[in-house]
Amino acid sequence: MRMLHTMLRVGDLDASIKFYCDVLGMKLLRKKDYPQGEFTLAFVGYGDESDNTVIELTHNWGVDSYDLGNAYGHIALGVEDIYGACEEIKKRGGKVVREPGPMKGGKTEIAFIEDPTGYKVELIQRA
Repeated sequence: MRMLHTMLRVGDLDASIKFYCDVLGMKLLRKKDYPQGEFTLAFVGYGDESDNTVIELTHNWGVDSYDLGNAYGHIALGVEDIYGACEEIKKRGGKVVREPGPMKGGKTEIAFIEDPTGYKVELIQRA
């Protein structure tokens, strides 16, 4: 077994694709409308789905926002230079909601950013 994807429901599909591709550097791998179900699926990631775990962005037509609740945590991405990555994300229009620094009670350097729907993405400094 292997993990294939994580699905996020998004209110503005174009803004979400722009964020994950233009701000985080992923690629739009595929996108398809399902008129009978009234939804669109877009898959984004850093590599082909055959070898990489990706994110499925689901846009339900006519729904522009979601109550994210308090159970969802975050997606985590490893980065080589967390400070440089946060500066680049800001330059690309991304929202850093927790600046880089050591995690509470630890030494690992982390930061958090937020996508257009409000989902958190954790950046973790790779050793």
